Amino acid sequence: RVSNFSAGPSMLPLSALERAGSEITNYRGSGMSVMEMSHRSKVFIQIFEETQAKLRRLMKVPDNYKILFLQTGATGQFSMIPLNLIGKTGRADYAVTGNFSNLAYKEAQKYGQISLAASSEDRNHTYIPSQDQLKLDPEASYFYYCANNTVYGTEWQYVPETGSVPLVCDMSSDILSRPVDVSKFGIIYAGAQKNMAPAGLTVVIIREDLAGHELPYTPVMMSYKAMIDKDSMYNTPPCWCIYMLGLTLDWLDEQGGIEGMEQIKHGKAQMLYDCIDSSKLFTCAAEKPFRSDMNVTFRSASEELDAKFVKEAAEAGFVNLKGHRKVGGMRASIYNAVPVEGVEKLCDFIRAFDKAN
Repeated sequence: RVSNFSAGPSMLPLSALERAGSEITNYRGSGMSVMEMSHRSKVFIQIFEETQAKLRRLMKVPDNYKILFLQTGATGQFSMIPLNLIGKTGRADYAVTGNFSNLAYKEAQKYGQISLAASSEDRNHTYIPSQDQLKLDPEASYFYYCANNTVYGTEWQYVPETGSVPLVCDMSSDILSRPVDVSKFGIIYAGAQKNMAPAGLTVVIIREDLAGHELPYTPVMMSYKAMIDKDSMYNTPPCWCIYMLGLTLDWLDEQGGIEGMEQIKHGKAQMLYDCIDSSKLFTCAAEKPFRSDMNVTFRSASEELDAKFVKEAAEAGFVNLKGHRKVGGMRASIYNAVPVEGVEKLCDFIRAFDKAN
């Protein structure tokens, strides 16, 4: 296996993949693959309920929150959130600190009056605005932000204080990597393909009282109330991805849960940042206090040298290190399942490349 630093879909825990492989044609004596069984069968309902319960326990999700397993990707939430929440006042606040929060901000403008509560565009999204820089509307239906910015390599190190205005957070790229007080949020959501499961599943954790107020033209598949009423099974859910999430959560338990994972992932990130900071060729893109533990963005002095690095890294077994097309350079995505050894070897490669060039 290569050292895969893809920003998503990304590495899954090897033990989860191996267990899925061992069960792929005959899940626990059922004589079927999980990919073949009815989503309404007893055997799949058990998988579904166990996975939901594991996530609730690991994230300490309060009883007045529902966990939904949906489709349409995290991008589908860019529409689903305003369709369901903006009806309260017709207004919402958005913090734009990267590519995906900007796309969400633009999409929300179709449904109401959207205010730009904060933006880091003035410094090319290399930092996160502080609490006192947020322009908050007390009448907003909700406040939206993206916790970790995969393209630019920055991460919010605090939870915004918004008074009685519900917080909505896209945690696609750092969910399960650090403890979160779910009770501070109205909605937490995440596309699964970075820290949770294969692409195709979106997890939504929603405070129950926020559902049931959708705009009248909201499609039924975009209604949180409809999804809650049918326990995510208004239609066939992404069965295989839910099963894989359950296996990933088992692996996470073995790492000491979310608290244990926080120590591991921060150690990996610090090791890689120290390596880059001590090199002669490379500089980190994100400003130091706002650096992401999940996506390490860096570059050399020239595009030619960047291309040489990416090419030679791939030949050495370090793949998917090319930066996003918007920013160039390099990006090492070191999500939960990326082993410590893989980061150690990448640091060795960076040091050797630095010396040779």
